Amino acid sequence: MSGPIQTTHIVFALDCPDAAALAGFYATLLGWEVGTSADDPGWVTVRPPAGEAGHHIACQQVPDYRAPDWPDGEVPQQAHLDFHVPSIEDAEPRVLAAGGRRHPVQPSETGSFVVYLDPVGHPFCLCRA
Repeated sequence: MSGPIQTTHIVFALDCPDAAALAGFYATLLGWEVGTSADDPGWVTVRPPAGEAGHHIACQQVPDYRAPDWPDGEVPQQAHLDFHVPSIEDAEPRVLAAGGRRHPVQPSETGSFVVYLDPVGHPFCLCRA
């Protein structure tokens, strides 16, 4: 059998201590919508507004969550999100207002991307589009 799998949408899931709170952060940051499930309150999705195509982010509540310690640490970063924006300088205030913070380590020598942490410690980047 060859060829790609057929998908209807793609979800990137992030472990966290409070699914609703982390989903609220990403919904505020991106202007997206929060979706909850009566079947599983520990799984909260964040998706583009109705009619817009795109990937979804899911926040999955897990017991004993430990934030990644990037760039070096006992709990390594295993994945991160990159958001390509027209202007990092214009987008950064929204990150900070939503509850994110700039990471003290900034590996880009050209400023083409900036590393941030979400409220529970997941690294993500704003990248110059």
